[in-house]
Amino acid sequence: MDINEIIKTTNRFLIDEIEVEPQGMQPQADLREDLGIDSLDFVDIVVLVERYFGFKLKAEEMGQVKTLEDFYRFIDCKLNP
Repeated sequence: MDINEIIKTTNRFLIDEIEVEPQGMQPQADLREDLGIDSLDFVDIVVLVERYFGFKLKAEEMGQVKTLEDFYRFIDCKLNP
Protein backbone atom coordinates (compact mmCIF):
# COMPACT_ATOMS: atom_id res chain seq x y z
CA MET A 1 0.00 0.00 0.00
CA ASP A 2 1.45 3.37 -0.95
CA ILE A 3 1.39 6.52 1.19
CA ASN A 4 -1.54 8.05 -0.72
CA GLU A 5 -3.68 4.99 -0.02
CA ILE A 6 -2.62 5.09 3.63
CA ILE A 7 -3.62 8.75 3.90
CA LYS A 8 -6.96 8.18 2.18
CA THR A 9 -7.81 5.13 4.31
CA THR A 10 -6.68 6.75 7.56
CA ASN A 11 -8.62 9.94 6.89
CA ARG A 12 -11.73 7.96 5.99
CA PHE A 13 -11.78 5.92 9.20
CA LEU A 14 -10.91 8.92 11.38
CA ILE A 15 -13.79 10.90 9.88
CA ASP A 16 -16.32 8.05 9.68
CA GLU A 17 -15.51 6.02 12.79
CA ILE A 18 -13.86 8.48 15.20
CA GLU A 19 -15.97 11.43 13.98
CA VAL A 20 -13.08 13.80 13.40
CA GLU A 21 -14.14 16.96 11.58
CA PRO A 22 -13.02 16.75 7.92
CA GLN A 23 -11.78 20.35 7.84
CA GLY A 24 -9.27 19.53 10.58
CA MET A 25 -7.58 16.80 8.57
CA GLN A 26 -4.29 18.58 7.91
CA PRO A 27 -0.96 16.72 8.09
CA GLN A 28 0.36 19.06 10.80
CA ALA A 29 -2.78 18.66 12.96
CA ASP A 30 -2.06 17.45 16.47
CA LEU A 31 -4.13 14.32 17.13
CA ARG A 32 -5.14 15.36 20.64
CA GLU A 33 -5.15 19.15 20.54
CA ASP A 34 -6.43 19.84 17.03
CA LEU A 35 -8.46 16.73 16.23
CA GLY A 36 -9.79 16.06 19.73
CA ILE A 37 -8.76 12.42 19.79
CA ASP A 38 -8.79 11.17 23.38
CA SER A 39 -7.60 7.99 25.08
CA LEU A 40 -10.87 6.17 24.37
CA ASP A 41 -10.58 7.08 20.70
CA PHE A 42 -7.06 5.62 20.66
CA VAL A 43 -8.50 2.29 21.81
CA ASP A 44 -10.84 2.38 18.80
CA ILE A 45 -7.98 3.41 16.52
CA VAL A 46 -6.02 0.29 17.55
CA VAL A 47 -8.94 -1.86 16.36
CA LEU A 48 -9.37 0.17 13.16
CA VAL A 49 -5.69 -0.04 12.25
CA GLU A 50 -5.85 -3.82 12.58
CA ARG A 51 -9.02 -3.97 10.48
CA TYR A 52 -7.86 -1.65 7.68
CA PHE A 53 -4.13 -2.30 7.64
CA GLY A 54 -3.79 -5.82 9.03
CA PHE A 55 -1.28 -5.31 11.83
CA LYS A 56 -1.62 -5.06 15.58
CA LEU A 57 -0.85 -1.70 17.05
CA LYS A 58 0.60 -1.52 20.55
CA ALA A 59 -0.53 1.36 22.74
CA GLU A 60 3.05 2.28 23.68
CA GLU A 61 3.91 2.71 19.99
CA MET A 62 1.31 5.45 19.69
CA GLY A 63 3.15 7.50 22.31
CA GLN A 64 5.57 8.73 19.66
CA VAL A 65 2.77 9.75 17.27
CA LYS A 66 1.77 13.39 17.77
CA THR A 67 0.48 14.69 14.44
CA LEU A 68 -1.60 13.25 11.66
CA GLU A 69 1.50 13.16 9.46
CA ASP A 70 3.32 11.18 12.18
CA PHE A 71 0.43 8.71 12.13
CA TYR A 72 0.58 8.33 8.32
CA ARG A 73 4.35 7.75 8.46
CA PHE A 74 4.03 5.32 11.34
CA ILE A 75 1.56 3.20 9.38
CA ASP A 76 3.70 3.46 6.26
CA CYS A 77 6.77 2.23 8.17
CA LYS A 78 4.83 -0.75 9.51
CA LEU A 79 3.43 -1.70 6.10
CA ASN A 80 6.54 -0.91 4.06
CA PRO A 81 9.57 -1.63 6.27
